[in-house]
Amino acid sequence: MAIPHLAKFPTIDVDKDEENLISNELKELIRCCPKEKGWRTSFLYKFQGYWCQTEEIQAIISFQKHFRAKSSDVIIASIPKSGTTWTKALTFAILNRKKFPISNENHPLLASNPHDLVPFLEYKLYANNQNPNLSNIPEPRIFGTHVPFGWLQESIKGSDCRVVYVCRNPFDTFISSWHYCSKIRSESHPPLPLEEAFNMYCKGVIGFGPFWEHMLGYWKESLERPNNVLFMKYEDMKEDPISHLKRLANFLGVPFSTEEEEAGLIEQIMKLCSFESLKDLEVNKSGKSIKNFDNKHLFRKGEIGDWVNYLSPSMVEQLSRVMEENFGDSGLKFKVFSSAS
Repeated sequence: MAIPHLAKFPTIDVDKDEENLISNELKELIRCCPKEKGWRTSFLYKFQGYWCQTEEIQAIISFQKHFRAKSSDVIIASIPKSGTTWTKALTFAILNRKKFPISNENHPLLASNPHDLVPFLEYKLYANNQNPNLSNIPEPRIFGTHVPFGWLQESIKGSDCRVVYVCRNPFDTFISSWHYCSKIRSESHPPLPLEEAFNMYCKGVIGFGPFWEHMLGYWKESLERPNNVLFMKYEDMKEDPISHLKRLANFLGVPFSTEEEEAGLIEQIMKLCSFESLKDLEVNKSGKSIKNFDNKHLFRKGEIGDWVNYLSPSMVEQLSRVMEENFGDSGLKFKVFSSAS
């Protein structure tokens, strides 16, 4: 089923020379920012406390300047490679289940990648310094973002719109990020060795990192404003999907009715949005929802605990120490899952 307004969303071309993508004003700004070697680009810059690529910074500035939230808006937030695609699919299916029945063979999720149905603010809507007209998007509008909570546009933080944050065990997030960046790095950038990437990750040098600051920002906000910010963990969602789909629907203000539950609607949504189902769709095997980012790279394994196949005991100890030092007594903890368990 075609979604006409989605075709108008701008995309970002990441293969062009970064210098040609950014404004002179931003060039001056980043000269004052600390920089480190990038995972898939030449450099990452530390902007307002977080590491980003230059074109991301420009898009975020445009988003912060122009975006205006509506009280019915839903924002799906995450640090990259934390279950973003899955959460977007689930949220879209839940919110639109009356408009697009799950059993319909023409359901949008069967013909469109979740990132087309729930566009990124920084990678599509405000990329290349765009200021798109979003007023005609049907409500509730659903957007995605990787930006930290402090970077969200003020109208989001000051409104009744809902923010769904999904995070993943940092061990698996690292491995997934390393694999993903290895696949999408341009040929002009040599492969990033696992050990080098790991040390960068533990220092917080990764897109939108440090990962602990990113997670803690949304975690603390979810404790202070639980009606507006929902904090979800990928592992918990995989372990008990029915309970978490119900929790998500309740938070979004569209709880499942007794009739829907008895009819097996939750299980139907789980099947439609499952990793296996999404990965097997032709639209997710080919094409690019974000220009130059192949959809097929969005789906690798989706497993919990794959990190045990890559990290040495000393690396596990190092990352465990980083997590303990930075999460401290915040109350944010992660279960230690492994493929071997």
